[in-house]
Amino acid sequence: MMFSTKAEYGVRVMVELARRAGEEPIPLAEIASHDGLPLAYLEHLVARLRKANLVTSRRGSRGGYMLARPAAEITMAEVVEALEGSIAPIECISEAADGSIVCSRESDASHACPTKLLWTRVRFSIVTTLRETSLADLLAPTMPVGPELPTLQIAPLTTGA
Repeated sequence: MMFSTKAEYGVRVMVELARRAGEEPIPLAEIASHDGLPLAYLEHLVARLRKANLVTSRRGSRGGYMLARPAAEITMAEVVEALEGSIAPIECISEAADGSIVCSRESDASHACPTKLLWTRVRFSIVTTLRETSLADLLAPTMPVGPELPTLQIAPLTTGA
């Protein structure tokens, strides 16, 4: 799974705002220049971040953007969802209003999706990681990666004779 440049650039903007939290608001043109990012695209992304109440702005000659809350209180899930929408590893998997995971290819119980469990688990892992990672975590010199992942063993395919 690959996130788009919306998430990549948006997270970079948020990190820059977090680095300079407590200072004067930062003009978006300054962030764009510092990180080599297209200003017009950042304006679009910051509008989404403002709508999600993750950043605030101040107008005027000393205007710019700043975090709406402390970096430790902003999760990467909030940032990515504000920029990308619902997090789904494949197109047919989405989260219903009640929090359950649905597959658009399932019409009823008799037409259950054989891969729904796999993609639900993948989504859960991604969302959990993003929810457990704060913006402040990205500023730390080292960030724990988590437990070592087990090696996946796949049995060879055999055919019946």
